[in-house]
Amino acid sequence: MPRTITVGLDGSPESRAAAEWAAREAHLRGLPVKLLQVWEPVPEPMALAQLLGADTHQHWTERVLREVAEELRSRHPGVEVTTAHVTGKPVEALARAARDAELLVLGSRGLGGIRGFLVGSVGLAAVASTERAVVLVRAGERTTGERTTAEPDTDEAGKPSTAAAVRPVVLGLDAAGPDEALLAFAFDAAARRNVPLRVVHGWNPPPYYAYGMGLEPAVEREMAKADAAAVTEVLRPWRQKFPGVEVVEQPHFGSPSLLLIEASHEASLVVVGRRIRRATFGARLGPVTHAVLHHAAAPVAVVAHD
Repeated sequence: MPRTITVGLDGSPESRAAAEWAAREAHLRGLPVKLLQVWEPVPEPMALAQLLGADTHQHWTERVLREVAEELRSRHPGVEVTTAHVTGKPVEALARAARDAELLVLGSRGLGGIRGFLVGSVGLAAVASTERAVVLVRAGERTTGERTTAEPDTDEAGKPSTAAAVRPVVLGLDAAGPDEALLAFAFDAAARRNVPLRVVHGWNPPPYYAYGMGLEPAVEREMAKADAAAVTEVLRPWRQKFPGVEVVEQPHFGSPSLLLIEASHEASLVVVGRRIRRATFGARLGPVTHAVLHHAAAPVAVVAHD
């Protein structure tokens, strides 16, 4: 059974943007798209209300599925689009669907600044509950000018486009503990889009400098040099595996999450990792990934790894 790019669809502008992003990604990967609508049973008090009854709710959700599927087939005739409608709790249903998917794609309302704390609880829980890569897409993200170099440099009227710029894939890298799944995903994404890969790595001084007067310039230069060398060494075998990908290394002093959020404004996709923790207290997101999900201005791919 071929894997799919599965989209959690709830009819919101964010989930429709996620479906559109998934169709473009499916075209790049040669995979089908599966639109998944999770219908959570309506509580009895609501079911008794004429306008909010279960039949009305189910009819509306099924109509949304049909409409979005037809839109995708019209805009992306080369992409196979299927639909599925399941009953249950959204997080559990999405986690089950992700097991048979190449990617799980969800809508996200995160848009930076104060409004950034809007990534839904279902989205966050789904990211933390699956071992598949999950991509979160905000509404209207296509208007940021995302374009691959393989796409025509024209607008819808066929005229030369100056609004769309080639935007790199941005990878958040921990040089001290790099993971191959994360690196493979980022390099593959850049290769498929034929865009540069911008590798962002934030570094901070050792804890014993935290409450001091700051680093001496010579010491800071040496630490930066060592950090840059570590990043280069991690990327060396991946440059050889993907010789066609232009890699821009950007190790900087400072907060990794802030650096990634800043880089997201010029990115087509931000790739970050999530360590799989099989602990009693359940899965969780690391602080960098959590911050990027809330505040990034581009779609964010979270790659789970051991």
